Amino acid sequence: MSINNSYFKRNNTIIFNSFTNTGRNPVTELFYGNLPTSQYPIGYSRFIFDLDLTLLKEKVLNQIISTDCTNNLVHTLRMTNTSTFDLELINTFTSQGRRRATSFDLILFRIPFIDNDPSRPQYWDEGVGYDYADLQYDISGIDRNYSTRPSNWYETTTLGTWEQAGIYSNTNIGLTPYSALTIVDEQHFEFGNENISFDMTQEINDILNGTLTGVTGWGIAFKPQVELLDGLSETYEVQFFTRHTQTFYEPYLETSYNDLIEDDRNNFTLGKVNKLYLYLYQDGNPINLDNLPTVAILDNMGNVIPSLSALTGCQRTQGVYEVTVPPLIGYKTPCTFSDKWTGLTYNGFPLPNVINDFTLQPFKNGFTIGTNSQDPKIYGFDYYGIKQDEKIFNTDIRKVGVIIKQAYTTNRLLPKVSAYYRVYVREGQTEVQVQDWTQINRTPNEYYFIFDTRDKIPNEYYIDIKVESSGEINTYKRQIKFQIVNYK
Repeated sequence: MSINNSYFKRNNTIIFNSFTNTGRNPVTELFYGNLPTSQYPIGYSRFIFDLDLTLLKEKVLNQIISTDCTNNLVHTLRMTNTSTFDLELINTFTSQGRRRATSFDLILFRIPFIDNDPSRPQYWDEGVGYDYADLQYDISGIDRNYSTRPSNWYETTTLGTWEQAGIYSNTNIGLTPYSALTIVDEQHFEFGNENISFDMTQEINDILNGTLTGVTGWGIAFKPQVELLDGLSETYEVQFFTRHTQTFYEPYLETSYNDLIEDDRNNFTLGKVNKLYLYLYQDGNPINLDNLPTVAILDNMGNVIPSLSALTGCQRTQGVYEVTVPPLIGYKTPCTFSDKWTGLTYNGFPLPNVINDFTLQPFKNGFTIGTNSQDPKIYGFDYYGIKQDEKIFNTDIRKVGVIIKQAYTTNRLLPKVSAYYRVYVREGQTEVQVQDWTQINRTPNEYYFIFDTRDKIPNEYYIDIKVESSGEINTYKRQIKFQIVNYK
């Protein structure tokens, strides 16, 4: 499973019955309660945001992200809680005198259309405010960080207002009642220091396939039952980093998808399901066919096996087509078979059929049976595609090759290994995960993975390698270290 990160293109925190704008604040403060302070009124706040899906849509269009082989796009909204790093903050107070909230639910809702009409979206601006109140810092009496410019509780832009103040009514009255909202997901927070992890899979997939249009963003808020609590003697708050944070914890939409290549051409085994692949390039660049190819399996005499005469191929990623071959049974091994790919067209031009060979291996090749236990293996690695300590522009897409060898040997390459990689950054002794363990692609001639810097925040990154062998899982730490830098 690979990932793509989509970041916010605007966000803002709107405050109940207030024209205050906090669009540039690095933290969103979601609060409710009845304790007024010099900075905050009684009431509650809501966070709104919009996503930049440009890169995600580009990858889907180019079939870098493909759902032909499996319909597996999963989209998760991730926002980091400012209290997640220190358990001592639980049940304490913020610097504004608000108690940190616990035991509550947040909702993720879609910003509604006017009159529920997708052709009438509510466009809004982020605004230029920072402070939650007009505080005079010097004798000039001007707080440059305070703004009442839109958007806010009442206004979307200079010339526009929300159909319903606050976007919706939590009392189910007015033009946009809560009951008419599209609730995308809900999340319970037991301790109040948990990170946001909202499931947006159906919502984003509907945008990608065109069944949902006109969306101008989403909002996060306490459930109405929480916003409307009365008789409270305190105000409660939870904070998350926004897109303007100066830390690594910028909020994003994580899209995970399956582009794993497990090519069995060099290890095609009798009696088991195997996968074969076709790779297409033009001038070294991967290309997509106009239509999915058809695959036939030919025996060692060159005759088409009747039950395998028209297997349907699917697209795994850009320029890579996969076919799953049911188990071959009853053949003498080893023997040579062929896979014939037909129906290949590119930009309207027919391409010749492609016939590749593979050797059917005995079923027993995958087993070690005897009186001795299998010793775990120790591995060594060489890499190409990213140099150690290299500085990489955040416009690059790198193919990272991993040469897996038996340790302490110079040329004993291993043909079939379950190897994984993970990507992270470091803050002191803490490893902040960027991409969880992901299996490395296996082709007949190499192991590799694609690393796209375009959806990564400039920072120093590390890559670990993990290999499973003989019941053991061995992790090889910090195999590659590099920096992603801004391209200006």
